[in-house]
Amino acid sequence: MLASATRDQEQEREIAIYDLLEKNAFHPEGAAIGPYDLNLSLVENRLALDIAGPGYLRRHLLSLTPFRGILKDYFMVCESYFDAIRHSTPSQIEALDMGRRGLHDEGSKLLRERLAGKVETDHDTARRLFTLICALHWRG
Repeated sequence: MLASATRDQEQEREIAIYDLLEKNAFHPEGAAIGPYDLNLSLVENRLALDIAGPGYLRRHLLSLTPFRGILKDYFMVCESYFDAIRHSTPSQIEALDMGRRGLHDEGSKLLRERLAGKVETDHDTARRLFTLICALHWRG
């Protein structure tokens, strides 16, 4: 059973999906030009990327072990950030947001590294996908 996401978490997920649909750079290795349907899920503690497109149907499984530390830190900073938005000074919010963005960048960089040889993405697409990976963990 999935835990319910907070309003803030759900909004982050919705924005990431919207942004991915509007603009993305996502090209599976050896595949024709898209568009592609992508389904993200957790399968036996691995990230499953089910990709379907013109003449292309494949599942890539990625171990989440390399992401554990980043996800733990990211969730901790996000919790503090969302609380700070309601109760803290602008400078405190800005400091937490900088930390949150730094961890988000670190997670998206790791995702691009883990996808190397499987799927090519740009930085912005990887950031949005990392947001969705986080959403799976919020609810998983």
